[in-house]
Amino acid sequence: MAISAIKGMNDILPGDVETWQFLEQKVREVFGTYGFNEIRTPVAEKTELFCRSIGETTDIVEKEMYTFLDKSEKNSLTLRPEGTAPVMRSFIQNRLHALDPVNKLYYMGPMFRYERPQKGRYRQFHQIGAEVIGVENPMIDAQLLAMLHHYFCEIGIEAVQLQINSLGCPACRPAYRQVLISYLESRLDNLCGDCQRRYQTNPLRVLDCKVSSCKESTTDAPSVLDHLCGECEEHFDAVKRHLCTLDIPFVVNARMVRGLDYYVRTTFELVTDQLGSQNAVAAGGRYDGLVESLDGPALPGIGFAIGVERLVLMKGEAKVPARRPDLFIATMGQEAADKAFVLMSQLQRTGIRAEMDYQGKSLKAQMRRANKLAARYSLVLGEQELQSGEADLKDMDQSTQQKIVLSELVDLMGKLRASA
Repeated sequence: MAISAIKGMNDILPGDVETWQFLEQKVREVFGTYGFNEIRTPVAEKTELFCRSIGETTDIVEKEMYTFLDKSEKNSLTLRPEGTAPVMRSFIQNRLHALDPVNKLYYMGPMFRYERPQKGRYRQFHQIGAEVIGVENPMIDAQLLAMLHHYFCEIGIEAVQLQINSLGCPACRPAYRQVLISYLESRLDNLCGDCQRRYQTNPLRVLDCKVSSCKESTTDAPSVLDHLCGECEEHFDAVKRHLCTLDIPFVVNARMVRGLDYYVRTTFELVTDQLGSQNAVAAGGRYDGLVESLDGPALPGIGFAIGVERLVLMKGEAKVPARRPDLFIATMGQEAADKAFVLMSQLQRTGIRAEMDYQGKSLKAQMRRANKLAARYSLVLGEQELQSGEADLKDMDQSTQQKIVLSELVDLMGKLRASA
């Protein structure tokens, strides 16, 4: 029996990978404009990192993490289920705050959660994320959201809506938490098993439950926005004001919560109606106490993560096509093939994408290959062309051709590509 990929962990094949490369390149361009630098962390971390940062009672820690003992059977390791905690671990361990009081970092890479694979949600999935550490001013919240908006414009995805909320802070959330617990206790029989189990330890997650009975039972749940302290209310008002100043459209969603314990104050999601129940394409928020909780300095932070698979799904028919060859060299005879091999190598070293036949196929079969690859130009080399030092360069798009000197091919192709 042939070996297949692990369920929920997918190959990214030629024809699709070009879209991934496009999305990643736009990250580097846009995020770099806003002063962000890339950071790369290991795919496996000590399990304690995620238990302490994400929260012991979250679905991720309780149900979804890939956790295992290493060969020593002493160290518990976990494949990273999200990107923020590893970035914070690296930030603290490498004392990045000593190099610059404000750190703007971004990352790209695979994450792992054991879930039922479905459209836009897989066991190995990929995220693009950004974090700002060291700034409490609500202007940075608005700038981060402006960058996110800018990125989606650059990649050509506009069917998204920015939803924002505030979850309060350690000063005001405990009171709201008790109000919400009391409210949920009166509706306990109508909640799903998960919500009945966690309503006291993580009551905000009940508001985010996708089970219809839980949604219906909590339609009139008390709003966190009605229980903000003065500082949190002022911070949220400032975020909204700055977004309006920057002409970033948004709606306030008072029911929106995040599944990770470290979020405070500003939280947000970019949602779409194009992906069914998996409607969040990007999400994030402020985590002012996270660095300190991991034994780092008391620095505020805010960040987001984008689901790359969901971006690819939204690109749909607008996915980026594979790059076509600039030139296909067809040959007749071994001497012509040897010459084509040298020419192809010279072209490739100057950045020209050139292809040729390696298998001695007929000229007709070689031209079919050139058409299949959608080569921009083609050139046929045979005994006559080798003797004269000239050949016909065919424009495959325009069905026109011109006589060229073979010794000038590299320079000519460079000019043609530059003018395209």
